Amino acid sequence: MFFNLYKLCSFYLFISGLVIYFLGLYFLSFDVSYMLDWEIFSINSCSVVMTLLFDWMSLLFIGSVFFISSMVILYSDSYMKEDLFNIRFLFLVFLFVISMMFMIISPNLVSILLGWDGLGLVSYCLVIYYQNFNSFNAGMLTILMNRLGDVSILLGIGVLFNSGSWYFMYYNYYCYDYSYFLMILVVLASFTKSAQIPFSSWLPAAMAAPTPVSALVHSSTLVTAGVYLLIRFSNLFNYFDTSFFLLISVLTMFMSSLGASFEYDIKKIIALSTLSQLGLMMSILFIGYPVVAFFHLLTHAFFKALLFLCAGLIIHCVNDTQDIRYMGGLVNLLPFTVSCFGISNFSLCGIPFLSGFYSKDMILELMMMSSYNFFIFVIFYVSVGLTVFYSIRLVYYVLFNNVNLLSGGFYSEDLVMSSSMIFLCLMSIFKGSILCWLIFPYPDLFVLPFLCKLLSLIFIFMGYILGLEFSKVYFHSIFYFYKFMFMNLFFGYMWFMPFFSTYLISSFGLNLSLNYLYVIEFGWGEFLISKLSCMMLIFFSKLNLFFQNNNIKIMMILFLMFIFLLVLI
Repeated sequence: MFFNLYKLCSFYLFISGLVIYFLGLYFLSFDVSYMLDWEIFSINSCSVVMTLLFDWMSLLFIGSVFFISSMVILYSDSYMKEDLFNIRFLFLVFLFVISMMFMIISPNLVSILLGWDGLGLVSYCLVIYYQNFNSFNAGMLTILMNRLGDVSILLGIGVLFNSGSWYFMYYNYYCYDYSYFLMILVVLASFTKSAQIPFSSWLPAAMAAPTPVSALVHSSTLVTAGVYLLIRFSNLFNYFDTSFFLLISVLTMFMSSLGASFEYDIKKIIALSTLSQLGLMMSILFIGYPVVAFFHLLTHAFFKALLFLCAGLIIHCVNDTQDIRYMGGLVNLLPFTVSCFGISNFSLCGIPFLSGFYSKDMILELMMMSSYNFFIFVIFYVSVGLTVFYSIRLVYYVLFNNVNLLSGGFYSEDLVMSSSMIFLCLMSIFKGSILCWLIFPYPDLFVLPFLCKLLSLIFIFMGYILGLEFSKVYFHSIFYFYKFMFMNLFFGYMWFMPFFSTYLISSFGLNLSLNYLYVIEFGWGEFLISKLSCMMLIFFSKLNLFFQNNNIKIMMILFLMFIFLLVLI
C-alpha cells in the first residue's frame, strides 16, 4: 500500500504538470495573464490579500516542477523502499513541491513569504532526514543561511508597506525613494537562496539529504527560487547599476567550477555544477536578459534532475559510497543508467543540439554583444571550459577508470528507477529546442565574426582535452599531491568559504562562552558563593548525624575529659 501511494502521487503530479504546462503554452501563445485576488482583511487602506498570478512564466515553471517532482517521487518509490519512515518522506517532498508552487504564483510579497519560508523549513527537515551529526550540522547551516533571506523579504515587506501595497509588480516600473532599498533587499534574499558568494557554503553541505531530494532541490525548487524572484523583479534593475552583482555572480560561477574540478564526492561535484549554472543565470539576468535566464532555468532543471537520479542509482550500486575514486568500469555494468548519465552530462556541457546548448550558446552570444569588459568575457568562457573539464573528469572516474569496487557492489538497474529516467532523458534532449521555438517567436540573429561564433565550441573542446589529461593525474602522484597541496585545498574548499561562514563566525562566540565558563562557572565566585553554602549545609548535616548516632560515646568522652580536667586542677 505504501509504495502504491508513491506511484499514485507521482501519477497525479505528472497529469497536473501536463495540464498546467499546456495551459502555460496557451497563455504564451495568446499573451494572457490572470490574477486572482482574495482579500483577507483591510486596515487603514492597506489590505492583506492572498493573490495568485497565472501567466506563461509561472505556469511553465510550475509544469516543469511538477514533471520533475513526479519523476523524483516515482524514483523514490524504489530508492526509499528499505526506509522505515518512507511515508513521512513522501509527505515532506510533497510539502516541498507545494511550497515552491506557492512561491511561483505569488505576485504579493507577503504570500511569497509563505512559499519562501516553507521551502526553508521543509528543506531543513529533508537535510536532517538521515539523523546523524553531519546531517544536523548541514541542516543548521542551510536553515541559518536561508533565514537571512527570509529577513530580507520581511524588510522588503516593510519597504512596500510604506508604499501602500504589497504587489511588488506594480512598483517595478518606476523609480521612487525606496526602490534602491527594495532592490538591495531582494538581491540579498535571492543570493542567500541561490547560494551566491558569500553564501555558497550551504549548497554542498545540503548534500546530506537523500539523493531524490538533492535532485529536486538542485533542479527546480529551492536554489532556483532566488533566480525566479530576481526574474520577477527584473524591471526594477533597469534603474540601477547592477555591475557589482554581475561580478559576484560571475565569480560564483568561476569558483564553483574550480571547486568541482578538485572534488571527489559525486554528489558535491553535481551540486557545485548547479552552483555554476546558477551563477550563469544570475549573470545574464544582471546583464539585462531575464527571459533568457528563465529559458536556461527551465532547460537546466531537467538534465540536472536526471544527473542526480543517475548518481543516486550509481551510489546504490557501489555499496552506498559517494567517492568517485571507489567507482569505475560502470559503462559495462549499468548500460542504461550510464547512457542517461552521459546525455545529461553532454547537455550540461553545452554539446550542440542537446537541451543545454540552446540556452548556453544564446547566453554566451548575448554576453559577447553586451558592453561589459574583457574580465567578464574571459571568466564566462573559462567557466564554460571548466564545466566540460569537471564533467569529463567525473565521467572518466565513474565510467571508464579502474574497476575498484566490483566485488562489493550489487549492480542491477531497478525497473522503477530506470523508468523515471526515460522522460527526463527525452526532455534533456528536446526541451531546449522546443522552448527556444516557443519562448522566442522569431530567431535572434547574432552577427559575430566566425571565430567568435566558434569560441564556445573551442572552449568546450579545450575543456574536454584538459579534463581527459588531468583525470589521469592521480591523487597519489607527486605532481598532484606535494607541490600543489595548498592550491588543491584552496580550490576544493571553495576559496575557504565554509571555514569563513562556519568556524570564523562560531569560533569567537565559542571561545567567549568557554572563557565565561572558566571565569564564572569554575571561578572563585562558584566556590565562595554557590558552593560554600552547599558545603556548609552538608558539613553541619553530617555533624548532626554523627552526634545523633554516637551520643553515648560522646557523653562518655566528655565525662572522661571533665574528670581529667578536675584531676589537673
